[in-house]
Amino acid sequence: MASEPVKDVSRRSLVSRLRERNGDDRPHYLVCGADPLVYTLAEELMSSGRSLRLTVIVPPDLRGDVPAFDDLKTRGVRVITAARLDERTFRSAGLAGAVALALVMPDDMINLHAALCARAVEGDLRLVIRMFTTGLAQGVRRLFTDCAVLSDAGMAAPAFVAAALGGVAPTHFRYAGRTLYVARRGEVAENHVVLTLTAPAGGGQIAVLPAEPAPGDRLPADLVLAEAVGRVAEPAVTARRLARSGRRRRPLLPLRRAMRFGVTRKLAIAVLIALVITVASGAIMTSYTDVHGVWESIYTILLTMVGSSDVEPHNRPIAQVAQVVLSIAGVALLPLITAAIVDGVVKTRLARDRGEVLDGTADHVVLVGLGNVGTRVLRQLNDLGLEVVAIDRAPDARGVRVAEELGVPLIVGDASQGETLRAASIDTCRSLLVVSTDDAVNLQAALHARAARPDVRVVLRLFDDDFARRVEHAFNINISRSVSRLCAPVFAASMLDREVLATIPVDRHAVLVAAVRVLAGSALDGVPVSSVDRPESARVISMRAAGEEWVDWSPDPRRVLAAGDEVVVVARRGGLRVLLEQATPMSEGQLDAAGQ
Repeated sequence: MASEPVKDVSRRSLVSRLRERNGDDRPHYLVCGADPLVYTLAEELMSSGRSLRLTVIVPPDLRGDVPAFDDLKTRGVRVITAARLDERTFRSAGLAGAVALALVMPDDMINLHAALCARAVEGDLRLVIRMFTTGLAQGVRRLFTDCAVLSDAGMAAPAFVAAALGGVAPTHFRYAGRTLYVARRGEVAENHVVLTLTAPAGGGQIAVLPAEPAPGDRLPADLVLAEAVGRVAEPAVTARRLARSGRRRRPLLPLRRAMRFGVTRKLAIAVLIALVITVASGAIMTSYTDVHGVWESIYTILLTMVGSSDVEPHNRPIAQVAQVVLSIAGVALLPLITAAIVDGVVKTRLARDRGEVLDGTADHVVLVGLGNVGTRVLRQLNDLGLEVVAIDRAPDARGVRVAEELGVPLIVGDASQGETLRAASIDTCRSLLVVSTDDAVNLQAALHARAARPDVRVVLRLFDDDFARRVEHAFNINISRSVSRLCAPVFAASMLDREVLATIPVDRHAVLVAAVRVLAGSALDGVPVSSVDRPESARVISMRAAGEEWVDWSPDPRRVLAAGDEVVVVARRGGLRVLLEQATPMSEGQLDAAGQ
């Protein structure tokens, strides 16, 4: 709290220096990246409603699925091509005096090296760094001050898992001593509900962040943000319920697979014949010998099978014949059973090593793509106790080693080919989750799955949000999502020096839980809390008065906001954008423009 005024003074001095240098007092932001997230983040910043200058740094070999920056250039965005993110690149890009830098390259080490170089150029700089490795991210947070470390894969994975399972993602976060989580209204006590997230809006539509319904209108299907209290901390319970909803316990499934699909036909016939002879001979022998009871019959048969019975010259001839046949059949049966088991186990192991999935797999999730997002999804599905068959065409993909560690069957092949999906037992799977970085492969895999099995649940990752929505309706895809569209608002809000507490997946998009601080002279300074709470845009869940630690979880709508107050809202992208603009005072240039 005490450091904020110092930071504000420092930022104002930077603005003054910039004005003296080039006459432009707009704060300068930089974004560095090489995949679709760099474009979406730049677009998000330019649509934030803030008056700012934006520089985008991209490598010469920019990925083909990144849109051209022509439309953003017409809005004043400066695009620089650089082979390395080093001090020379940052100085030429004007990093000195900049307010914030987002490093969203798809490589953790490149981002870390760039962060070190950037701090050497500008020490008073807010860093927003994209990191995949959890342990490294924690170390980076301790290394840099005024730094946000975010994982797009970590944000998107719960949304994909929930979509694949047809349930609610186990999303939860902690703020001011309380744990809040997402659940169905019917699963929690009414006094634990903090906010309604979704409600039916008629015509099959869903209203996001609606006004609180009247008691008689509340439906169990509503999604709510609830408080976890004591032993009813539901996020873990929700995760277990998701797992139970689609998985049947089959502890002997691996053995059944091995025995059913790994044993050759001739060997199975030989075992069956030997077994029939053994049973028949045993029945005859026990019928014509002096045995009493079922146990004595089993005892006599088993000993005779292993050759441990003594010669019985006083038995009737038919019993002696049966004993001889039984001894011979037993000698043949035991090696055959051993051979069948070994043959099945070995063939199953070899098939998995070759990337083949045996036909006994059923009620599983087929996961296509083991990149950053796919690896996180794989771990979450495994944590939920679900069977997964993974597909990736790159044998050195990031998630291949994770799949091997978890014992998940892996197929190295092209998921856009029908035979690859059939090898993954698409006919018997629970759902198909396609999260590779190639939109064409993703769409082809989804269409092949639909052709093979029209009722299969398909969840598809696509870059363009509008394209994803149209594909969902045109091809009857259950859910299609854009990872960059899900995550860009969080990166943008972090760059604008606002604390994003959580991302909650809703429909194809996400709502943000963010802390917005009211600055002196802003549009929110001196207005009641009710002016911030806007249904279907931004909903207030708590506020903290300036200079106080206590959080009011039920603020009076009539309470007047003052400079330094912090309001926590659950908001859509547009709603948060408006609040950020209203919480920040206008620059001198904006005031002059408004006066004219």
